Amino acid sequence: MLYLMRIGLSPVLITMSDFGKTLIFFGVVLIALGIAVTVFGKIPGMGRLPGDIYIRKGSFTFYVPLMTCLILSLLLTLFFTIFGKK
Repeated sequence: MLYLMRIGLSPVLITMSDFGKTLIFFGVVLIALGIAVTVFGKIPGMGRLPGDIYIRKGSFTFYVPLMTCLILSLLLTLFFTIFGKK
């Protein structure tokens, strides 16, 4: 069965097998993300870098991992620039 999707200005035909492959791809990405979160949670210093905002007053806690996000963004940008499609 074919489905018609509109991406931008041109219509694109998508078969059910393509849709299945897309679901499998996103499933693998979610599993990899889960493993990465589990591993990164155990790396000392990750999430407690200078530049991360951590405010605690009584029972209120406010945490924004700015530097951690910047470093992860830089690493992912380098990774996808080097190993991405050309």
